[in-house]
Amino acid sequence: MSGVAEFAQSSLATVVRVEKPWGYEEIFAVVEGRYVGKVLHIRAGESLSMQYHEKKEETIAVQSGLALLDLGPSRTSLVRLELGPGQTASIPSGIVHRITAVSDTVLLEASTADPGWQADIVRLEDRYGRTNTTTP
Repeated sequence: MSGVAEFAQSSLATVVRVEKPWGYEEIFAVVEGRYVGKVLHIRAGESLSMQYHEKKEETIAVQSGLALLDLGPSRTSLVRLELGPGQTASIPSGIVHRITAVSDTVLLEASTADPGWQADIVRLEDRYGRTNTTTP
């Protein structure tokens, strides 16, 4: 196998599907210390946790569907944005946020991947009983 072929082969990975109570996510890229790429499939009427991240920053883009994004400096000071296909939003670390799908929604998410990124979630509210945990 040539060096180019070996490099190409080593670049291959498998998309990881993670079931969630609101739908599922597909993790297609993880470069530790740099970035994570996900596709979130959220069923109509379902919501992600109201949450914030200590270090993680994320940008979301709606691929299909309609979503409501609540975000702000605290859970008592939120604004609501309606996002449709082709619209994006950036969410800095420390900002409280929650996404609710009005219709079946597919979101693309690019986020930072600081060490411990998988545990960098502080849940403030969760309709599925996951408050203040890192359970998927």
